[in-house]
Parts: sequence; C-alpha cells; structure tokens
Amino acid sequence: MKILILGGDGFLGWPTAMHLSQAGHEVLIVDNYLRRRLCLEQSVSPLFPVPDLGRRVQLWREITGLSIEARIGDLSDWSFISSVMQGFVPDALVHYAEQPAAPYSMLNRHAAALTLQNNLMATLNVIYGVREFAPACHIVKLGTMGEYGTPNIDIEEGWLEIEHKGRTDKFLYPRQAGSLYHTTKIMDTDMLWLYARVWKIRVTDLMQGPVYGLETYENAGHEELYSFLNYDEIFGTVLNRFIVQAVAGYPLTVYGAGGQTRGFLNIKDTLNCIELAIRTPAEPGQLRIFNQFTETFSVNGLADKVASVGRQMGLSVEIKSIANPRKEAEDHRYIAAHTGLLDLGLEPHVLTDERLADIIRLVMRYKDRIDPNQFLRNIKWA
Repeated sequence: MKILILGGDGFLGWPTAMHLSQAGHEVLIVDNYLRRRLCLEQSVSPLFPVPDLGRRVQLWREITGLSIEARIGDLSDWSFISSVMQGFVPDALVHYAEQPAAPYSMLNRHAAALTLQNNLMATLNVIYGVREFAPACHIVKLGTMGEYGTPNIDIEEGWLEIEHKGRTDKFLYPRQAGSLYHTTKIMDTDMLWLYARVWKIRVTDLMQGPVYGLETYENAGHEELYSFLNYDEIFGTVLNRFIVQAVAGYPLTVYGAGGQTRGFLNIKDTLNCIELAIRTPAEPGQLRIFNQFTETFSVNGLADKVASVGRQMGLSVEIKSIANPRKEAEDHRYIAAHTGLLDLGLEPHVLTDERLADIIRLVMRYKDRIDPNQFLRNIKWA
C-alpha cells in the first residue's frame, strides 16, 4: 500500500515509518520539525540527539536497503498538503502531526494559540486533502484516552448507547478534557465524525494511552535509528520520565496523591496497532474508534515498579510526592474497554520487570547527558 505518515519525525512517527516500510509498504513521511523547535524554545532536549529526517532515511536505506521518502512542510498550509496528497495519492494516512504535549498547551496564551492553530488546521486540511485528492484513503488518526477524562462510569470504546425516556440511540462517548491539548483531540474527533457522515470518508480514531520504550523490532541493534526520549516535564511521558529520574538519582516526582490511573502500552504495540488498523480499514462513512492500551497503572504503581526494578539493578531510587500542577482527579474509577484491537490480533508486550530493566539499561548508557533541571518546569494549570 501507499502510506502517508504525517508527523513522521516524531516519537511515534519515525518508528511507524520504519515498521511499515519493513512490512513492504511504500512510505512517505511529512513533518515541519515543530516538536524540535518547541524543545529548543523551552530549553529542553531529548536524552540523546536524533538525526534529522534526511539523515534518518539515508541510514534506513544503508541498513535495510529499503527506501522511505520524506518531505518537510507545514500541514496547516493548504498549498503544501494539497501538493503532497495530489502527488502521492495514499491508500492510507497516519495522522500524528499535532503539538503533542498537554503541559505545553497550558503554558501560556501563545502556546495555547499555537496548539489550537496547529492541531485543528492540520486535521481540517487532512480531511479536505483526502476528499479532493484521495477519496478512498483511510485516515488513521491518533487520538488519546485523555479525551474521556475520568468519568464515574465505565469507559466504552468510543461510543455509548443511551436509553432516554423510552428511546435509545448511540452517541460518541461523553468526553471531558483535562487540558487544551486534549480539547483539540476531542475537536479532531468531532470534525472527523462530521465529515465521515457528510462526505463518507473512512476514519479509524485510536484513543491511545501513554507510550513507553524506544526499541522496536526495526531499530534493534541500531541506536542511531532510535526516536526521541524526552524526560522533561513538558514532553516526557510519565514512565520514561521516572526511568530517567531513577538513573540520575533524582526522586521520582509523583504528582499529588498519585492515584491517577491511565492505560499504557509498549511502543511495539503502538506500531502493531497502526498496522492492524491499516490492514482492516474502516468502511466509507464510518468513524471506527479503538481504545489503544494494554495495561492500566496508577502513578504510584508505576513509581513503585520503577523503584523496585531500579533497586534490584543497584540504583538508589526514592519516590517523592509533590504538589500537583494539574487540575485532575487523583483518586478515581478507571475501567475502560479495549477489546477492538485485541480482536484484530494484537498480542500485547506487557511491562514485565525484564522489559523495564532493558529500558533502564539503555538510559544508563546516556547517564552523563541527563540534565536534572529539565525534570520540573513549574507549569501550573491554574
């Protein structure tokens, strides 16, 4: 298949490109280096440097003999996305191309405006690009489990059947964002559902939990092909951040009571989920939603797990509760359905002590590059 990956320079975009290229697909990746620019502006950097896309695709060709094409441009620019869509005419499109950090979106007005403009205009242009130049293209959109919030009822897989005054109907599951970033993801879903109904586009929306890890089947043994490992408060996901803190001898920073519970998944499972969604496309006019995670952990549970494995490896690991900078429930119900991808054949890589130790060992090789000043940046929701 011809597969277009938007946001192909990112933490998940580049591994997805390698995975689909290795599977035999023709892959074109697009990015505007927004994440790299924001990291520079906020004085945060990944644990080790990552080559630009030109060098990455060159390395991939040298190592595997396979080709990935790359184009640099802004998806909020209609002339750019229309030229890409018209020239490539993809069978499937994977949309990662958004400002991905909830803390950044809550930083200040400028960051909020950038998040809205980038995320919503990119999605709108993708929809119009598909309609005008590739109407059979299947859009695979990365949403987030954070769209649902923490309701006091079970979280269903995207949809909820309601009985009201003797009548029944099916609606998108009620969502309640915890940040402006998550609000843009909700608005993405609403736009996609509108145009699925009106223009019969094909959409799979993957409500993904936080992803951990770096090594995939495609980059194993080739660290020069690894993706970004951010560990700062802005762009670093909680488990990756805890692992780097443990290696640095810095207390694991648990926000508030630490009872916040979410669904997590290994980066290898993210890639498999994307491939499964592409292999079995949504029907015309269908917005298909899968909850994309394999295990649930509380923040306290993750901290305890990292501390236990780290101590077994000779690290001195402490856990410290700090004032929660976010507005969120710290003790809540969290039962979420996630059977759709399992039914398609997903075989999860669960977070065993051995897998966690592998990630810790990788980070230990770069211990001298850790900057403790990046762990806390004092970004408060209110």
